[in-house]
Amino acid sequence: MNNANERVELVVSDVDGTLLDEKKQLTAGAPAAVQRLYAAGIRFTLASARPPRLVRDLVRVLQVREPFACFNGALIVAPDETVLHKLPMSPADAQLVADRILADGFDLWVWTDKDWYVTDPTDPHVGHHEDLMGRRASLLNTREMSQFDVLKLVGVSDDHDALARAEAEMAQLGAKSISATRSSPYYLDVTEASANKGQVVMTLSEMLHIDPARIATIGDMVTDTLMFRKSGVSIAMGNAFDDVKALATNVTRSNEEDGFAYAMDNFVLKGKRQTAAD
Repeated sequence: MNNANERVELVVSDVDGTLLDEKKQLTAGAPAAVQRLYAAGIRFTLASARPPRLVRDLVRVLQVREPFACFNGALIVAPDETVLHKLPMSPADAQLVADRILADGFDLWVWTDKDWYVTDPTDPHVGHHEDLMGRRASLLNTREMSQFDVLKLVGVSDDHDALARAEAEMAQLGAKSISATRSSPYYLDVTEASANKGQVVMTLSEMLHIDPARIATIGDMVTDTLMFRKSGVSIAMGNAFDDVKALATNVTRSNEEDGFAYAMDNFVLKGKRQTAAD
């Protein structure tokens, strides 16, 4: 095919570290870049580890028209937040993972489609999320996961190396029934196995009747490489780790250099295969 307008029909973007800069602000060029996609007939949506409440403003500002994924795909909702697809963890898996997170000395967050529970409400990461969400977390006063319809469990720690080790160990713990990936150096997200960004690409492909080969994905973390593997075009942010960049077909500028907008203009709308340094 001669150009990206023919080759790419949908762009699926990560949020943190991709659309947002290090201050968690939407990068300056992103809204106009999304509108250029729409003008070219290319659809656009989001795939995030965040809950719907923390994606709501982005959906509005970017004028997202397609279903978008939250909790790494455990929840897919329409732009009006109508639930279209939900994949809760099994009670047995949720209990196994929660026990392991606590045994490792990490803080535990429990997410359902409506509520958020934490073991340590004083943790700064909790306060940051509360500011973003405009609501307070609920204290997790039980260790019995069977009391919740768990969409995502999060192990939270500023010991990044320990969390990386736990990520590898968790993959063995749950075998094929859970997905465990870090959405940031300090968050280990655990969901049902099919609730991962790779499956998001496949689910959106089916929902929107778009061949995965005609989908472009962009992100910065290991969890995003799962959607890289399923899409025809994949773009790693310049701020991504080298192992993430190695799995992408293209590398753009960082999120502090308007890397999302650069990627849309140079790798999607122009359809080039190159790096931002070329």
